[in-house]
Amino acid sequence: MKLLLGSGGVRTPERKSMYLQLMNENFKDCQRILFIPYASRDYDEYTNKVRDMFRESEYEITGIHELDNPIKEIEEMEGIYVGGGNTFTLVRKLHDEGLIEPIRKRVKEDNIPYAGVSAGSNVACPTMQTTNDMPIELVPSFETFGIVEFQINPHYYPGGIWWKDEDEDILNEHFGETRKRRIEEFHQYNDNPVIGLYEGSFLRCDDEGIELLGNKAVIIKKNQELLTVDENQKLNYDLSTR
Repeated sequence: MKLLLGSGGVRTPERKSMYLQLMNENFKDCQRILFIPYASRDYDEYTNKVRDMFRESEYEITGIHELDNPIKEIEEMEGIYVGGGNTFTLVRKLHDEGLIEPIRKRVKEDNIPYAGVSAGSNVACPTMQTTNDMPIELVPSFETFGIVEFQINPHYYPGGIWWKDEDEDILNEHFGETRKRRIEEFHQYNDNPVIGLYEGSFLRCDDEGIELLGNKAVIIKKNQELLTVDENQKLNYDLSTR
């Protein structure tokens, strides 16, 4: 297995450089990568942005919407990359097009490399239920690829939020629920452990286990204390440290 699962937040030059390097390592020796832009409304625009970002890479990016027979092409592609955006939009389209099982099979059984950022990392999990996104579309099921057995919460941040009014340079505390509280709500009904990825963090996964790169993360298990892990920490697939 060869996976790269990221939170997003790669807008600084340093993070973008790391992202490109990790993606090129993940898809080393691949010639054709299938890009899935379904988390966005404009598939052409999104795909062209990704092509431009990876224009100096050795592989060719093909948008799934550009194919006449996507399910057949999935069997021939050498890698799959699922972009970020709205997870509800992404999951609905994956189900509508009948893509959950074909992609799961290619990655889990045929061992082709997979990369996902933000919503793309959410759908690598058993369900999409630890997304942060607005439910702008009705999904037929919360089920996703289940490539890994844990859940990911992208864009994680510790504690609450402080904000500034546009016209005043004053910090104000927002008293809404924290990410930790939202994940505790998930655990009221589910047992899967959750890893909250800080911005700019990635999970590099292979047959030996997982390595956290780029930034910190938190591991939240049902009825257990939250554990913060630092960059370069190695993990097992049950999210225990090693």
